[in-house]
Amino acid sequence: MPNAPVIRSDVPGSFPWAVFHERHPELVRRVLDALPYGPAERAAVERLLLESTTGLLEPPEEDTPDAAQWREWGGPVWGSPWGEAPFLWAESYFYRRLLEATGYFGPGAWQGIDPFAPFKNAELAGTAVDEELAALDRLDDLPKPQREDALLSSALWGNRADLGFQLTAGPGGAASSDLLADDSALLRSELERARGGLVCLVADNAGRELLPDLVLIDHLLADGRAAEVALYVKPQPYYVSDATTADVLASVERLRTAPSAAAGAVGGRLWRALNRGTLVIRTHPFFCAPLPYHDLPADLRTELAGAALTILKGDLNYRRLVGDRLWPPTTPFAEAAGHFPSSVAALRTLKSDVVVGLDADTVARLDGTGTAWRVSGRHAVIQVRPRP
Repeated sequence: MPNAPVIRSDVPGSFPWAVFHERHPELVRRVLDALPYGPAERAAVERLLLESTTGLLEPPEEDTPDAAQWREWGGPVWGSPWGEAPFLWAESYFYRRLLEATGYFGPGAWQGIDPFAPFKNAELAGTAVDEELAALDRLDDLPKPQREDALLSSALWGNRADLGFQLTAGPGGAASSDLLADDSALLRSELERARGGLVCLVADNAGRELLPDLVLIDHLLADGRAAEVALYVKPQPYYVSDATTADVLASVERLRTAPSAAAGAVGGRLWRALNRGTLVIRTHPFFCAPLPYHDLPADLRTELAGAALTILKGDLNYRRLVGDRLWPPTTPFAEAAGHFPSSVAALRTLKSDVVVGLDADTVARLDGTGTAWRVSGRHAVIQVRPRP
């Protein structure tokens, strides 16, 4: 597979540049408003913000628990301007350093405190979640193929189009018209082939986006599409709303205690699946690494190789799967994802520049709109690469 330019954040006006110069300052303001951090933590966060836009990349303090690993990952980027490092690398390191600045690694009173927990908790507790989960009460009335389509679509779109939207939208609705690549038939085929085996799902965001993932997992287990599901989450807070084990447990409890009878039943089944080990929560330090999945460590590669199918959720997992580069968008998905150790499906809403697997007519049509279609979150893909 030929190389393409690595995406960097040093081009003014580009999406990656805006992440560091516009999105991160707003994020820092929200984090400092959400929790009563003291002067030391607040000053450290402000220093990080300035360093990440005007300074050089420096390795983490040696007394932090993951310092040795990050110093190894850093390799030749240390001492370079942040904007000259690969965007994936620099963005990942920003979130790692934000944890350090807020005292997450301790020792101290803020050790282990998720700086993004107020945002996650507020979203999960919102009344909108009850309204979305109420749609599950109507799910059993659908024919099985339509029910599975609704669950896949809800997991794809996350909180843009909840289950209620999917159950009421007719053919050609907003979600379907914005689906730029649709391998859903192949995905259903791979799920059928996986029947009785292990399905891995690598989560993206917590809250309203994790809930439909859990409902989908419950469906796969109840239907026998999977004998076991391994749900992979981040080992620590990352990228604002990325799911951790604590977020999974909070979401299962939200389902168990929802007013919807169907949602409560889903939550109960998931609880029992965790007890029995048919649903297992897994993590690995590499899920917070600044590297593509092409560089999977041997132990994680072996784990995933044992899956009949791995489902990757969200934009960041997609960037890591195909490589955060400016590939020609017509590059075949199977070629870009060919290194992955199992059959792999990507359910991804486009929120960054990288995309592959599109046909030339679709690219020409989107480019002709003059809009930032790659990063707007309006479009999505379902793409599958079966195991050879």
